Amino acid sequence: MPSSTEEKLEPQAAASTAPKTTPRDRETGSYAMMEEEVRRVYFKFYAESYKSKPDGLDRKTKELIAISAALALGCKNCLEGHIKKAIEFGATRRELAETLALAVGVGAASIVDRSDIAAANVGLESLLAKAEAENDNTEE
Repeated sequence: MPSSTEEKLEPQAAASTAPKTTPRDRETGSYAMMEEEVRRVYFKFYAESYKSKPDGLDRKTKELIAISAALALGCKNCLEGHIKKAIEFGATRRELAETLALAVGVGAASIVDRSDIAAANVGLESLLAKAEAENDNTEE
């Protein structure tokens, strides 16, 4: 929640948070496949999502969430940009570490979840019991 001393993001400052495209972006492929109108709408949405709202998340918290999302989605440039912004908005080393720990925890849970589903789908217990029985028969 925003505190009374929290710096509010002014609309022009919010707009500056949106990714900028340059001629180099088109050369390197960043946003290259986005049509100009879609890019414009995306940047407007991006800037709006970072504005502070009454009773909403403060900017530092939004940046910490964005760090987790960037980690989960594997966006290197996003990660680096959001780390810088989080620090700019007051994030501490401890808060960054906790954000990382949460992302690691959810990532690990995701792996466990997928492995549990795979184990159920392949009938892991039956497969292991069959393999153990076959191994016992060959050892005799």
